[in-house]
Amino acid sequence: MGLEELNLAGVFSHENLVHAVAGALGSVTAMTVFFPLDTARLRLQVDDQRRSRSTPAVLAEIMREEGLLAPYRGWFPVICSLCCSNFVYFYCFHSLKATWLKGQRSTPGKDLIIGIVAGVINVLVTTPLWVVNTRLKLQGATFRNADIQPTHYCGIGDALVQIVQSEGVGALWSGTWPSLLLVLNPGVQFMIYEALKRHLRRGTLRELSSAEAFLIGAVAKAVATTVTYPLQTVQSILRFGQHRQPTEQSKLLNSLRRVTNLLVNRVRRSGVQGLFKGLEAKLLQTVLTAALMFLLYERITAATFRAMGVVRPATAH
Repeated sequence: MGLEELNLAGVFSHENLVHAVAGALGSVTAMTVFFPLDTARLRLQVDDQRRSRSTPAVLAEIMREEGLLAPYRGWFPVICSLCCSNFVYFYCFHSLKATWLKGQRSTPGKDLIIGIVAGVINVLVTTPLWVVNTRLKLQGATFRNADIQPTHYCGIGDALVQIVQSEGVGALWSGTWPSLLLVLNPGVQFMIYEALKRHLRRGTLRELSSAEAFLIGAVAKAVATTVTYPLQTVQSILRFGQHRQPTEQSKLLNSLRRVTNLLVNRVRRSGVQGLFKGLEAKLLQTVLTAALMFLLYERITAATFRAMGVVRPATAH
């Protein structure tokens, strides 16, 4: 019974809640600042007829064809999804860490495992929100690929209903398998971030400076994004729902076959570089967003814990 109480205390604590809220607020703010870069990345990923150009050129093209506010199309559903996703991820990551480590110093291997488990939980819970926000973000866009069919959704709720009615409940989890593979992304990101953080602190209980948090957040995200980008491209295509699917969608073998086929077809059409189409925009957006998010996360958690009078042990980081 004592062990169960200890585990519950590690999961349900105000510290985990602070980490989750700080991570959600930091990610929402950072994504809002750099949202147009994500718009450019997504267009390049799903519209295989659009010529890959520099990020400013793609954004200029989008604004010229669709209006000045087009780079912010779909902002609200993305922010809602991101807020929920990061709340779940940060809460799970720190809950698992507190339960497993019990005050002991972590290691890169443990951080990676915890990050992957937290990522799996996050994917299973929040994928429907990401499917909807991908559809809404691309609604009304001008595509070079004539095979892409327009959609007509009136918001998050309407999109959920229409997708279930026309494509079935399973469509809300489109792209789940590449998403599960992509839990390596936040896993690697948090492993690198926590390792660099421990190195900078060297066992002392001090706050990271804003410059330190921004820099190590950028480095961690740059490595994780580059390694996993081809799967992110497949994930975006599957969430958009414009590809041809086999009839037996529920089987794992068919899901994995679709992922493989999309990767192979992309290489056949555009070469290996086609797997990294939009990487410049993605790196620019995701690295800056992650760096700003970690900076805000560190500042918010530090300020909140100071206000609460909570002293965190150095061995837990």
